[in-house]
Amino acid sequence: MSSTPHPAAPPVVVVMGVAGTGKTTIGPLVADALGLPYAEGDDFHPAANVAKMSAGVPLDDTDREPWLDAIGAWAHGRAGLGGVVSSSALKRIYRDRLRAAAPGLVFLHLTGDRKVIEERMASRRGHFMPTALLDSQFATLEPLQDDETGVAVDVSGTPEEIAARAVAALRRSAS
Repeated sequence: MSSTPHPAAPPVVVVMGVAGTGKTTIGPLVADALGLPYAEGDDFHPAANVAKMSAGVPLDDTDREPWLDAIGAWAHGRAGLGGVVSSSALKRIYRDRLRAAAPGLVFLHLTGDRKVIEERMASRRGHFMPTALLDSQFATLEPLQDDETGVAVDVSGTPEEIAARAVAALRRSAS
């Protein structure tokens, strides 16, 4: 038997937050820094969800279930291997559903000033989520609770600065 400690398995990180916080931008940067694959959470939405959001209609809990289940299945498949996936994961029940599918998830909550987030949303092109839904996102948001594994990182600064702070916070939380 070897007395060398086994390195911890790489985490599966869920990059969460309201629309416009930069999940799609920061997620791949964090994944790259950690040497892990990245999955874009928006790609897991059924077509009906995309159509509803594109029409300016917020999703309800029932709409989100198949999406969360698909993300949870991806995260479950990455257990022990690690990975980074984006998901708004705004409510505790959504995060609980993800954790039920893939225990051990670590959440990276991207937070920031509403005005900054709205400006970022307004400047992005080709995304189905209109700025009109930002109020519903903030109304739905339940920040990480003390018993949830994860870190919160402010989205001020450049994407590289945000990602560096996120990776540092994730590494501190793992030790």
